[in-house]
Amino acid sequence: MSNIGVVYTGPGSVEVQKIDDPKLQAPDGRKLEHAVILKVISTNICGSDQHMVRGRTTAQPGLVLGHEITGEVIEIGSDVEMLQVGDVVSVPFNVACGRCRCCREGDTGVCLTVNPERAGGAYGYVDMGGWIGGQARYVTVPYADFNLLKFPDRDQALAKIRDLTMLSDILPTGFHGALQAGVGVGSIVYVAGAGPVGLAAAASARILGAAVVMIGDFNKERLDHAAKVGFTPVDLSKGDNLPEMIAEITGSPEVDAAIDAVGFEARGHSGGEQPAIVLNQMMEITRVAGGIGIPGLYVTEDPGAVDDAAKSGNLSMRFGLGWAKAQSFHTGQTPVLKYNRQLMQAILHDRLPIADIVNATIMPLDQAAEGYKSFDSGVAKKFVLDPHGMLAS
Repeated sequence: MSNIGVVYTGPGSVEVQKIDDPKLQAPDGRKLEHAVILKVISTNICGSDQHMVRGRTTAQPGLVLGHEITGEVIEIGSDVEMLQVGDVVSVPFNVACGRCRCCREGDTGVCLTVNPERAGGAYGYVDMGGWIGGQARYVTVPYADFNLLKFPDRDQALAKIRDLTMLSDILPTGFHGALQAGVGVGSIVYVAGAGPVGLAAAASARILGAAVVMIGDFNKERLDHAAKVGFTPVDLSKGDNLPEMIAEITGSPEVDAAIDAVGFEARGHSGGEQPAIVLNQMMEITRVAGGIGIPGLYVTEDPGAVDDAAKSGNLSMRFGLGWAKAQSFHTGQTPVLKYNRQLMQAILHDRLPIADIVNATIMPLDQAAEGYKSFDSGVAKKFVLDPHGMLAS
């Protein structure tokens, strides 16, 4: 092997550097016979990565980034029984042991054993257990039999890799947000944020049977793309009364289900950051006894926050309104394993063209810094990195 990876080098900066070759071992050096080493076929840039790169977390320089990984098994530990060298697999961004109470109950986003600091682990992410990221040529995946989703046919998988690469995070995350918001047949749905996760949530709402799927954003390029792929855009730059804007589309100022795909770096009409504004809008527009899914990221520490309270994750929410309306809220990391198999089937059987919906755009791994810069500027694209030149253009 000759490994290179995308390394966070400080606020606003990433570089592709030579990194250590992966081994069958944990961040603390323990040998992992239940692990595999993957040759990375595709690995995506995520909005969650951008929070770190902007300096909005406690991530330290030197962190190898990347938690959206699809790869080929090239080495297996002696305890791996269900996988073979040559298998093409999707890697859930959650690192999960499969053995603890949370994993056994399906809550793999908050595994109790893979992170000594808190519940939940992830690849290449701050405070998530020290697992090396997958924006690289090669990566180690622990508890492989439990974590990895094997694609049934290698050639079919490679032919649909632009879609299947979304199974590691954004598609299950969008689906989780829609499902937890209670989206079903005939639902009227509002999605906050027209980035890749927002588009994935909208696509999920549609496949779940929603009657109307609206997406709100300030970014006109992203709104134009959302309209192009069949969703109803809500241009937030045209007014500050979201209920009225929704009523102009549906005849009612309320929706059955709302999905926050923005997170803690939300901005208001003033242009400044208002980290709770989307959450408060969700409570305002969601009907009594409706549901709110929150796949957007909120953090416990934000050194770049606009006020001292927000620096420790304390937000000025009008929670009493949500309580009075008997609304349901669901937050936290998506348990990818709950959804990725059925979403894979939807992709393989041409029911969910997610690559076109999020405008998947392939680029070589060594151009990752350019991809981060473009994504941060708000382009209507989902960047997919190609470490070995295996992806069809």
